[in-house]
Amino acid sequence: MDELRGDWQPTCSLESLRSRARMLQKIRQFFAHRSVLEVETPLLGAAIGTDPQLDFFTTEYHWSPTQQTLFLQTSPEFAMKRLLAAGCGSIYQICKAFRNGESGRFHNPEFTLLEWYRVGYNLSQLMDEVDGLIAELFDGIQALQPAQRVSYQTLFQKYTGLNPLVFSYEDYCGYAQSSGLADAITLCGYDHVLWLDFIFSHSIQPHLGHNALCMVYGYPACLSSLARINGHNVLVTDRVELFINGVELGNGYYELSDVKEQERRFDKEIAIRQDTQRPAVIKDKRLLAALDAGLPDCSGIAIGLDRILMLLSNSSAIDDVLAFSISRA
Repeated sequence: MDELRGDWQPTCSLESLRSRARMLQKIRQFFAHRSVLEVETPLLGAAIGTDPQLDFFTTEYHWSPTQQTLFLQTSPEFAMKRLLAAGCGSIYQICKAFRNGESGRFHNPEFTLLEWYRVGYNLSQLMDEVDGLIAELFDGIQALQPAQRVSYQTLFQKYTGLNPLVFSYEDYCGYAQSSGLADAITLCGYDHVLWLDFIFSHSIQPHLGHNALCMVYGYPACLSSLARINGHNVLVTDRVELFINGVELGNGYYELSDVKEQERRFDKEIAIRQDTQRPAVIKDKRLLAALDAGLPDCSGIAIGLDRILMLLSNSSAIDDVLAFSISRA
């Protein structure tokens, strides 16, 4: 037992536990005042998202004489959309989500998500509500500057001079060479998506949201598998991401409701996973059936609550706000 002496202790302080409880109470009050229904959906599912960038956990379900592989969900999104298609109206959920291979200063493989969907909202209206929630959570704790809204294209051109909507291998390589990011040439090759993610995380994200909520909208169409293409520009998708002090907090969409387009995107991502030898996934046919039945016009977003708590408590690592991080789970 000597090797575990002290290892049973929580990784966060008791005050951090109290801060989490206060944050969750504020969130529930915020949505209760707006008559948004709190729901629960399964953490174990027969299918999983197809995003080529995400890894997942599986487990074997035994119910004699059958056996089935189930997936720990990386997000409650698909199940919540099935509820929306069933006519439940605007909903939110606070739950655990799971992503394999993610551990570090801002990552734990098991983490807490707030996800909500607003029926009848466009992306701008959802951003208004996000602004209100963040202001509520930080009120009396930290004084944030007014929220900022800026397009992805504006940021890319400001910090790199590159056009993120049209890929030029020569221009991107030239920028990488001149900016000390030459590794990107080998890592990204001719993959526009990889280039955008690499450049954004290294050259743009650290500048976002200095003591303020920064909402970046209008992402290139190649970067969203679940958002609608913008009605005025087919090179842009109706997606928003949230940042405070360079920390990514959330990801939202004006939700795609076209079942044929959604299945086409799933199939494309599955092909990418196969080409890159990523673990195989099972496409969520129940979600596709729900979209076929009819998803109402809505916008939704998922926010990492552990990262919010890090900012509220001025913590430098996610372990400081988790009762037990993966190292002590």
